[in-house]
Amino acid sequence: MQVTAAVAREPRQPLTIEKLELDDLRPNEVLVRMVATGVCHTDAIVRDQVYPTPLPAVLGHEGAGIVEQIGSSVTTVQPGDHVLLAAAYCGKCDRCRSGEMAYCENLFAADFGGRRPDGSTALSKDGEVISSHFFGQSSFATYANVVEESVVRVGSDVPLEVVAPLGCGIQTGAGAVLNELKPALNSTLVVIGTGAVGSGAIMAGGVAGCARIIAVDIHTSRLDLAKELGATDVINTQEADLTDEILRLTDGRGADYVIDTTARPELLRKAADALALRGTLALVGAAKPGTEVSFEIGLSLVKGWTFKTVIQGSSVPQVFIPKLIELWKEGRFPMDKLMRSYALSEINQGFEDSANGTVVKPVIVF
Repeated sequence: MQVTAAVAREPRQPLTIEKLELDDLRPNEVLVRMVATGVCHTDAIVRDQVYPTPLPAVLGHEGAGIVEQIGSSVTTVQPGDHVLLAAAYCGKCDRCRSGEMAYCENLFAADFGGRRPDGSTALSKDGEVISSHFFGQSSFATYANVVEESVVRVGSDVPLEVVAPLGCGIQTGAGAVLNELKPALNSTLVVIGTGAVGSGAIMAGGVAGCARIIAVDIHTSRLDLAKELGATDVINTQEADLTDEILRLTDGRGADYVIDTTARPELLRKAADALALRGTLALVGAAKPGTEVSFEIGLSLVKGWTFKTVIQGSSVPQVFIPKLIELWKEGRFPMDKLMRSYALSEINQGFEDSANGTVVKPVIVF
């Protein structure tokens, strides 16, 4: 069938809106008519080839839509179901079988390979091969053949244009707090970078009962929004030193937990220097492969602190995303404050607005 899609053809160049051919559904796939999809920083770094998904490609990995058709082996959804789309995983490796799908041993092939396991793609144009199945979905298109592992069924009363971004960014930040760090009641949480991932972490910090939530950014508008989401304090690193301000706000004690969404080595170092005894620094931001960071290990030894990396919020999407939707319904997770809607034809403007900080979460509405 013919679909309309935004295609990444060259690194660091705008996406082009094109008519493509979508191939036949495989037994383990679900045909989804897309209603909305978020624009994520990961889409931008793959467009720019920081991660090497073969171009040309249809990206997009925060899709939401309605099931049109299911493959012969699909059991979890039926035509007419409303679904969110999250990251793909193989479901067969030791990590998947242990319930740790975010750390699937075949993650790069499933999410960034641009191909099915048999080497085929779902998308083409006049015989030209177009990479598909980005995060199992490639949701920057009007329709997609999505692997069953990426599909999360939601209620038909849930507005898909609001919940679509839960597929990656917001889930990543919230899951890092609620699934991985599990902060103690009345603890201190610092969130570096207040984009979609950081905003998810801030809201989750409130759900978890953190007494002090410190938001860090360089954009005043985003810091103002962070306060609306639950931040008790803010730090603008263009105006103050990160380590000094964290220590000042915590009366010299330091932060119990820090989540960094920026992957900037200098900020990670400053955050580590501001940790409390037994504190934890978690990196959730994506850096170019080969990026390194140095930490002080002399005086730090007696602090017993932890550094860890967290992807996809250590979530099982089919379990965690419905919980976040319930929190949103209860008014405890106001993620709709982050979003601005764009038409598919405006997708490059969405990327630009996200990059310059004027919009936290662009959402393409079909």
